[in-house]
Amino acid sequence: MVRFLNLTLAGITSGAVFAAVALALVLIWRSTRVVNFAQGGMLMFTTFLAWSVIDAGGSYWLALGAALASGLVLGAVVERVVVRPVEDKPPLNAVIVTLGLLVLLQAAAGMIWGDTPHSYPPAFTIRGLSAGGTRLLLSPFDLFVIGAVAAVMVLLTLLFVRTDLGLRLRASAFAPEIARLQGVRVGRMLTLGWALAALVGSLAGVLIAPSVFVGPAQFDAMLVFGFTAAVIGGLDSPAGAVTGGLLLGCALSYVSGYLGSELVALGALAALITVLMIRPNGLFAASTGRRV
Repeated sequence: MVRFLNLTLAGITSGAVFAAVALALVLIWRSTRVVNFAQGGMLMFTTFLAWSVIDAGGSYWLALGAALASGLVLGAVVERVVVRPVEDKPPLNAVIVTLGLLVLLQAAAGMIWGDTPHSYPPAFTIRGLSAGGTRLLLSPFDLFVIGAVAAVMVLLTLLFVRTDLGLRLRASAFAPEIARLQGVRVGRMLTLGWALAALVGSLAGVLIAPSVFVGPAQFDAMLVFGFTAAVIGGLDSPAGAVTGGLLLGCALSYVSGYLGSELVALGALAALITVLMIRPNGLFAASTGRRV
């Protein structure tokens, strides 16, 4: 029973990180209808900048602020310089551009910081808490990760559902021509959507960095698991991204603990296929009418 509890706690913690990456993907999808496959490279780059701040003697919180600020700027620049020219082109163009950007960012990071992974300190201790004399796989830093992701989910939900800005972001993504007729500055909304998504991705990079270290290719698996979590929950739903991340994290923790860590990737693929067969648009996707 203790082992099951520890696997569940470990799954919730890792699932929270998957959820943070999924939230970044969902935010871009909701605001621009583009799947950003460069998200892993963008969060890797901003985490490297945060690591540079710490390496120069800065505090964890200063590094976190640097990562979030650089993510905001990087997202806006990527949308205006890289993605904007292909926004009116077929969707495959944006996919190829984001994949190319991922390769470019990884190559640039390797040239600047080298290919050797660097350790990244956590904000709080990673020593597990005790309950009734039993050491749990849940540390104060894990609680910080879970709380940070939950706060981001609530803020994103309020942004899209309760604010005029969220309504303009959604209108710009789903019907840009109609949004322009209503006076919405679509270009600015698309830039803002990418900037906010990059900011959330930067937070995810800093949260996962103590576990995976910081290197040009250290976040590739996180992007795959984050994308899987987003698809499971539904690309339109911030709550679905978090739920998908937690479900995937727990499922992979059970697979690793009971069947072996070498089956984790296969478990993620099985979870993705199962959900897509039952709910092709994800667990939290809104129902759509069938056009005949």
